[in-house]
Parts: sequence; structure tokens; C-alpha cells
Amino acid sequence: MRERILVTGAHGFIGRYVCRSLSAQGALVAGMGHGNWPMHDAEKNGLTYWLQGAVDFANLDVLAGSFGSPTGVVHLAGGATVAASLRSPTEDFDRTCATTVHLLDWVRQRSPQTKVLMVSSAAVYGLGHEGPIGEDARLDPGSPYGCHKLVMELLCRSYARSFGVSIVLLRLFSVYGEGLQKQLLWDLCSKLSRNRCAQLGGSGREVRDWLHASDAAALIARALPLAAADCPAINGGSGCGTTVAAIARSLAERWGDGASVEFSGEKRPGDPDALIADTRRGAAIGFVPRVSLADGLQRYVDWFRNNG
Repeated sequence: MRERILVTGAHGFIGRYVCRSLSAQGALVAGMGHGNWPMHDAEKNGLTYWLQGAVDFANLDVLAGSFGSPTGVVHLAGGATVAASLRSPTEDFDRTCATTVHLLDWVRQRSPQTKVLMVSSAAVYGLGHEGPIGEDARLDPGSPYGCHKLVMELLCRSYARSFGVSIVLLRLFSVYGEGLQKQLLWDLCSKLSRNRCAQLGGSGREVRDWLHASDAAALIARALPLAAADCPAINGGSGCGTTVAAIARSLAERWGDGASVEFSGEKRPGDPDALIADTRRGAAIGFVPRVSLADGLQRYVDWFRNNG
């Protein structure tokens, strides 16, 4: 029997990769979220059903009536960036925490056999970490975005412990790839398309763990079956740290045309100095990233030149 997987936030950047990956593995995939998505385009991204709307009881009931009760849910709907959470923390809370509790309570009441993979973020670890961060490390988020992801995780642990809902938490680090239209790579390419010298915020010394979206999607597919009432957590990263300056300069080299990058030196609120994943739990389930950073950056530049 084919798995029936619901992906919330399917219309977003990571969601599209996840839908295509799950469909390629033989699952029937339904999507729910915001955005007008013509069915012919949704089908190209692996969907058999798309419901535009909020993640709430009414829409989940509609989806289950048309698509069937899902065997698994990948919950990607939620706040997307630290910057957006600082501009509107209330909206970020609603997007992340409210959608999570609606989904979990629907599973509890309507579909208790459904496995749930909650996509969280490395932002829950916060400031002050050195070297690779294990899943049992201190959680001390430094932004509304990170705090709301932590609240989401606490809701998951509550529903797992109190009601036996099967959940696995996946904390993604810096996910990038073709189609991403925000954050560092998009900002840098956008600026280089207008000026040979691009200025970015921060010092450039910030260290991040970069994971291509296709690898993130592959890890999500591997991790979903691990959902259980003890609510395990898994890091989603490569295990390799690279400074923002090194990433920016590597991309500028691939851009060509004498492109260069400068940094303002101003530290951004809630921005950790280093976030690198300890990837041993992912490796234990057979996950190995396939896309090198060099290849991923070249693919991004090529995509932007054709679509940006």
C-alpha cells in the first residue's frame, strides 16, 4: 500500500523539494498551505492534491475527505526567517506555534496513527556554542524565530508524552539551493546583478553549516519513519562549518565579472557566531549529503542567472 504523505508549507522553497523527493520514492503526496498553485504546476512538483489555506481543523478535514487520512505528515508551515520574526513577532508566533497545535490536535483526534515530522531549526540552539552541536545541547534561542521554534518543539513533546502522538523533530541548519528567493545567496546575487561590489550585513566571520535542499528533502524522507512517542530529535546539516565570508566570496568568484563582497561589520540581533551540526544521528540512519558546497553554489548562480 502506498504511503499517503501530507506536506504543509508545500508551496514553499523546501516544500517543493520535499514533495518531489517523496513522490519519486512512490508516495502519494498532498500539499497544504498558502499560495495560488495551479494543479498542473503542483503535479510537476510531485503533488496529487493541493489545498490552499491555513493549517486548521476545517482544512485538514477537507483534505482527509478528498485525499484520505495521511500515514505521515511533514510539517514545514511556519515562520521562515529571523528578520521577519523581528519585524512581526506576533505573526511569526501564529505561523509557527498556532499551526503546530492545530495540526497536532487534529492528529490526536482524527488520525492518531499518523506519523509527524516537525521541521524545526538550528536557531533553537542559540548563542554561545562552539564546534558541532549535538541534539542534547543547551537550547537558548536568541530571536523570536528561534523561540517560536522551541515552543513548537515543546508542543510536540507535550502531545507525544500526553497523547502518544508519534513525532520526530528535525532541526535544519542553513538550507540553500535553486529556487531560494531570500536570505544570503539571493541577496548577494541580487546585489551583484546591479553592482560589481556587494555589501552585506554582519562581519562575515559568522560560521554556518550549509545543506542543499535536495539533501534536506532526502533526510526528511529517511527521518519520517522514526516518529515515535518519545519524540526524538535529529540535526539536519552537513557537519561542516563555513564562514559567511567564504561562502560569499566563493559565490562571487562563480559570478565572475570582477565581482567582490564587503561586510558592514554590524552584528545582527539574535545572530549566533557559529552553528554547526553534529550529524551522527543522521549518519546512523544512513544519511550522507550528496551535493558539495562548491557544486551547490555553482548551481545556484546558474539558476539565478536564468531566473533571477
